Amino acid sequence: MSIQELESQLLSLTPDEKVEAIQLLSRSLNRNWRGITKTPGICGEDACIAGTRIPVWVLVGYRRQGVNESELLAAYPTLSASDLFNAWIYAEAHLEEIETTMQENQEA
Repeated sequence: MSIQELESQLLSLTPDEKVEAIQLLSRSLNRNWRGITKTPGICGEDACIAGTRIPVWVLVGYRRQGVNESELLAAYPTLSASDLFNAWIYAEAHLEEIETTMQENQEA
């Protein structure tokens, strides 16, 4: 199958099916998370938006509290919509890691 054929099929999917396809692809990437980094000695080596000290788990926490993406972008002006997208995909693929980190930080 060519990329052009795949593109045609992907574009014909429903929005929910597209989300599932994205999640499937993100899981297949394993550790190659564009825009997400873990740096020794920075933020407890938690997954952060690249080039920042903004942990993915913090953004997920705000999202769970009902903070929308526009509000997050206003609160963190150095972030882009792509950064948030990368954070959501990473969090979905690493849910156990995010849950554990959030729990540890609530207890601290």
